[in-house]
Amino acid sequence: MSSKLAISYQTATKSFGSLRAVDDVSLDIAEGEFLAVVGGSGSGKTTLLRLANRLIEADGGTITVEGEDVRNVDPVALRRRIGYVFQSGGLFPHLSVGDNIGITPKLLGEPATTIATRVDELLELVQLDRASHRDRLPETLSGGQRQRVGVARALAAKPRIVLMDEPFGALDPLTRDTLGDDYRTLHRRLGLTTVMITHDMTEAILLADRIAVMRGGKVLAQGTPAELSRSCDAYVLELLRTPRRQVERLNALLPQSGAA
Repeated sequence: MSSKLAISYQTATKSFGSLRAVDDVSLDIAEGEFLAVVGGSGSGKTTLLRLANRLIEADGGTITVEGEDVRNVDPVALRRRIGYVFQSGGLFPHLSVGDNIGITPKLLGEPATTIATRVDELLELVQLDRASHRDRLPETLSGGQRQRVGVARALAAKPRIVLMDEPFGALDPLTRDTLGDDYRTLHRRLGLTTVMITHDMTEAILLADRIAVMRGGKVLAQGTPAELSRSCDAYVLELLRTPRRQVERLNALLPQSGAA
């Protein structure tokens, strides 16, 4: 992991009416890092994510992406530089899988032959058979397949940064686990910086290098899972207790592997 910063929030603030959704947050994300932002509904985590690519404009503070103040970058150009994966895939229903994946390169004026090659590369990358998926419409895909297409689309313009908003939350546990693992492998292989929003502490611990815990618009704690377990904050410790309890219950209920 590099010591250069991919994204930096300095005292970032965003209010909606009287609600301070993001309240004076400072957070640095290094190049090549996989950061999970964890918190309950209304903690401000999605707002924080969307400030980075200017889907939402900050009221105060400074946000930089690859050293550049986002206020000085055209928002459309900024979004094309940063991959974004939505909760339910967010695919265009009337476009084929291939056209969904190729939309950003097309908007950037890439030639059709280059786009076709890139679409094939990406389908392979996210482990979907090219011939049988390229021309299908999103409604014919399973939830897991739609999310794989969503990841492929986010990677189509070769971004160095990918933002993910509860990307695996709507999937069944087995698909979610597989897709999380597969994405983690892609993250490493492509040298990406990933910021993933999740309310699931277990998922955050298993996938991320570092975790930031949000509540009431503030970052309460940030660090590796081991560092978080030394936190003095009651809410942070409560979040960490859930995965531990699950492990204890599972160990009690399941026979130990390899046991006679």
